[in-house]
Amino acid sequence: MDVREVARPDPGGVPALNESRSQVLAVLQEAGRPLSAGEVAKRVRLHPNTARFHLDALVEADLAERNAEDRDQPGRPRILYTARPESAHSGRRSYRLLAEILAGSLAAETPQPAQAALRAGRAWGRYLADRPPPFRRLDVEAATRQLVRMLADIGFAPEPAEDGRKVLLHHCPFRETAEAHREVVCSIHLGLMQGLLAELGAPIEAERLDPFVEPDLCVARFAPAASPEP
Repeated sequence: MDVREVARPDPGGVPALNESRSQVLAVLQEAGRPLSAGEVAKRVRLHPNTARFHLDALVEADLAERNAEDRDQPGRPRILYTARPESAHSGRRSYRLLAEILAGSLAAETPQPAQAALRAGRAWGRYLADRPPPFRRLDVEAATRQLVRMLADIGFAPEPAEDGRKVLLHHCPFRETAEAHREVVCSIHLGLMQGLLAELGAPIEAERLDPFVEPDLCVARFAPAASPEP
């Protein structure tokens, strides 16, 4: 599993749309045929010049196409607009709200939220691991490299310490949610590390996570694994 696919931030390259422009785009998406600026203006109750301004902005953002009307009659052809297929992926994302809802629900309605979060993190850590071939054991250095790569892809800005017993995490990609629901979020993070190392059969294990030892620093601590998994 490519960690970057599930850990990447909100889709880049897609501009945020204000309410009026979102309405104009929605009209194009629902029309099923090309529309003129005048037709769009009537549907969203805007002045034609204002509608044209938003339509041209959507074209510039590659969310819509602008073409001259194909007609055999004399006279100047109308300019028509259609939504591009990629426009279906535009618009706001509210993943932080979703994270707050899920973390808050887990904290309030689960008898042991930290343990439940730890189990969820372990499951995902196993899923994100790039397992070695059969009969091949990873040493501490190789296992740490893969762990650090996963943490970097998620956005933790990890820095392995020279003693090999800890990794400094200089950024929390879920900081706001972690500050509100530390027990849940930090347990998930610890579980991610434990699950990945267990899936690799690594000779080390994530022992604990010390959150916010400084305003912008968490510390993950490691110990020799009791018995590496086969």
